[in-house]
Formats: sequence, C-alpha cells, structure tokens
Amino acid sequence: MVKLGGTYSATGYWKAAFCLTDVHKMPYFTRLILFLFCLMVLVESRKTKRKRWTGQVETPKPSHLYKKNLDVTKIWKGKPQQLLRVDEHDFSMRPAFGGPAIPVGVDVQVESLDSISEVDMDFTMTLYLRHYWKDERLAFSSASNKSMTFDGRLVKKIWVPDVFFVHSKRSFTHDTTTDNIMLRVFPDGHVLYSMRITVTAMCNMDFSHFPLDSQTCSLELESYAYTDEDLMLYWKNGDESLKTDEKISLSQFLIQKFHTTSRLAFYSSTGWYNRLYINFTLRRHIFFFLLQTYFPATLMVMLSWVSFWIDRRAVPARVSLGITTVLTMITIITGVNASMPRVSYVKAVDIYLWVSFVFVFLSVLEYAAVNYLTTVQERKERKLREKFPCMCGMLHSKTMMLDGSYSESEANSLAGYPRSHILTEEERQDKIVVHLGLSGDANAARKKGLLKGHMGFRIFQNTHAIDKYSRLIFPASYIFFNLIYWSVFS
Repeated sequence: MVKLGGTYSATGYWKAAFCLTDVHKMPYFTRLILFLFCLMVLVESRKTKRKRWTGQVETPKPSHLYKKNLDVTKIWKGKPQQLLRVDEHDFSMRPAFGGPAIPVGVDVQVESLDSISEVDMDFTMTLYLRHYWKDERLAFSSASNKSMTFDGRLVKKIWVPDVFFVHSKRSFTHDTTTDNIMLRVFPDGHVLYSMRITVTAMCNMDFSHFPLDSQTCSLELESYAYTDEDLMLYWKNGDESLKTDEKISLSQFLIQKFHTTSRLAFYSSTGWYNRLYINFTLRRHIFFFLLQTYFPATLMVMLSWVSFWIDRRAVPARVSLGITTVLTMITIITGVNASMPRVSYVKAVDIYLWVSFVFVFLSVLEYAAVNYLTTVQERKERKLREKFPCMCGMLHSKTMMLDGSYSESEANSLAGYPRSHILTEEERQDKIVVHLGLSGDANAARKKGLLKGHMGFRIFQNTHAIDKYSRLIFPASYIFFNLIYWSVFS
C-alpha cells in the first residue's frame, strides 16, 4: 500500500504494484511507456496531498440581503508611513514655522465629574480632549481615502500641540486596553487629535455661606511652550465646543451650568499665552446638612429648655441635663469642622452652631443663677426663723410667709394682730410674718379657701421668677434668630 498524506490509498497500492512488476521481461518500448505512466501517478498523488492540507475551501458568495457598502475611507494602498511621508520632514518644528501663528481649535466632551473635595479644594473630571489644526506636511493625495486614522504610535513621530492643564494636581491619559489616543489625518493636511484624560485640578472655594453655598470651578487649558505669536488656541465652535453627558450628577451638588471662556495669560519671563476655560457652577444640596447638623442642633437647644419646667430643688436632674446638651453641641461642632478645611473666616454653619451652643450654655447659667438666689433666700428665711421662735401656743393660728413686696399698709391693716409683733422697716424688707387668728364661726367659712390659696402660693414660691421668664424669653429669642439666619443665607 502507498501512504499519501497520512492515509493509505487502495488505488495507489495497485498502481504501485503494477509499476513494480518485473520490467526486465518487457521490451524496451513497453518499459519506457510504463515508466512514464508511473511518473504521472506519483505527480497526481502529490497534488492531492497538497490540496488536502492547505485548507483552501471555496466560500459561498454572500447573499444580497447581507450586502454592505465598502467604506472608502478605510481603503489604503501601501504603508501609511510612506503615504504620509513622515520621514521626509522635520516634525520638531511647528507647522508654518517662521510664519503667522498656527490656529489650533479645541473642543471638549465631559464624560464625568467624579468628585468634589472641600478639604483639598479640588475636583476630578474625566473628559475627551480634541485638537484641530492643519499641517501641510501630512497632506497626501488619494482618490479613495477621505481620511486615515491612527493610534497613539504615530503621535510620537509628528508635531502635536503641547496643551496642558493649568493648576492641575494630577492628570493621566487612560491606557486600557491601549493608550486612549486617536489621530485622524485628512488629505488636505487637517488633523484631528483626540485623547481621553482624567484630571484633578484646583478649585478656589468660598465657604462663607457653607452649606448654603454655590461654587464656581474652572479647568484651564494652555500651551506650555508656544506663545500667542506661534500658536493661537481657541474654542472651535464657541459655546458649542463644550459637550456634557446628561447623566452627570453628584451626591452633594447640583450642576447648574457649563460654559466656556478664553483670555490671554501673561508671564513676565516668557510672554502672553492663549488660555481656555471650562467653567461650571455647583449648588450644594442642603437636605443632608439639615438632617446631620441643623436638626440635631435645634433639638439640643429645645432639650435644654426642659430644665425650666423642672423643680429648682432637683439639682441632679437639671445639672445633668444641662451638661449633656452642652457636650452634645460640642460634638456636633467638632464633627462638622473635621470635614472642612481650616479656613480663617466664619462659615454660615459656624454661626448657627455657635449661637445654638450659646443658648444651651445660657440655660445652664440660668439654673446656676436660680440655684444661687434660692440658696440666698433660704439663708435669709433661716435667720428670720431664729429671730422669731415658733408660736405654737396660740390656738387656731397659722403662720403665712409673704414676700417683702407687700406694702406696709397691707401688712398693718390685718385686724387682731398684736402690736408687739409688728416688724421694723428693715426686717420687713426681708420677710413679713403674719399670724392669722382663725376663731369662731366667721373664720370657718373661709378655711377652705385659705387652704387652696396657701397651696397655690407655695407652688409659686418653689418656681422661681427667672424660670418663669426664661420659658418665654429663650424660645422667642431662638425663633427670632432662625428667622434672621434663614432669610440672610438662604
């Protein structure tokens, strides 16, 4: 058997056997014919082997339903380097070197606004930056190609604008899966140069109205080496040169608007440069700070007012309540300042928190004044009792303590009161002791009414006048402050 292409062919076996027969017994002419026949068999077997392993199969012609027009802009003949003649020019020089400034148009598409940092006073933005200019050295003649597109490898061989971001802290060009750079060259020499960049730039923020503030930040573009005499940087389509994604959103800010501006920047050592600005305005959402800062501070102030309704003799209750509210306010103030830069001016939130802290602290001082005056009053009553012993021997009598605010005529007009017990003017200023004799049927009818009046008088005596006035003054003052605060800063 004869092995052809890894398999054994029965036909080849018989042909080989026929060729290997005893040829010596045949005539010369017959042997010559047989030799030619065997040679033809071997040639045909080699052709069959070559077709089997080359994998050349006929592909069916596509149906007219799937017919697609050819993109003539993608047809090129020869190598791009030879077509562009990159090696024939010196691209270290700008186009039209020695002549007028080359105009370079710019447009930007903002992909995302990633973060805004109040502590670092910066923002992070991802964008597509595109440049447009004309370089006649890259012009090529082509009847079929409307443009040629290249990746970042050609950028290193030709001249491109040296645009950088002013006041940027960090920036990089994305390189997954390859460098996100595109270069498109047109036959007349016009060039489109696009790249995808993430940049972190500085933003000067004013926190005087924080958190009821609005911030305006700018991303600035400028040529690093070429002045306005060599390179004229401009927005290609005016305000339409800046495109933004409608899905861009931030958690703490509302993006109000994007707009573009341009102006000249002067450096004393190098000259004037064209500078482009991407401006955007942000307004802070207030609801987060209402829940985390304003509502807790307001509740702590209202909680401090509860002590005005607690008995002034309940020292542990009122002191612990005052200290708790003061410490809570300090915690709130510390938490807010920890997430803010250390600015040298007063912020709007500082005004609200510190005024709230003053109200809480004044409630503690109010009880300190009440407790001091109560102690002084009790000391005077104790001295007064030592001067006038208890008159327990008098039948149907009762002692009633009256404030010194009663007039002298009212005190001396009490009938049946012994003359010897009328106090001097100095003692009457501290306290007047009146002994009311209750005897007979005339006083029995008024006994019940006097008892009720005595109980009400004792309640008024235990609730100091300062507490009574504080119940009205503190809430009214805090409400007035809130009206002024929100009308000024909102």
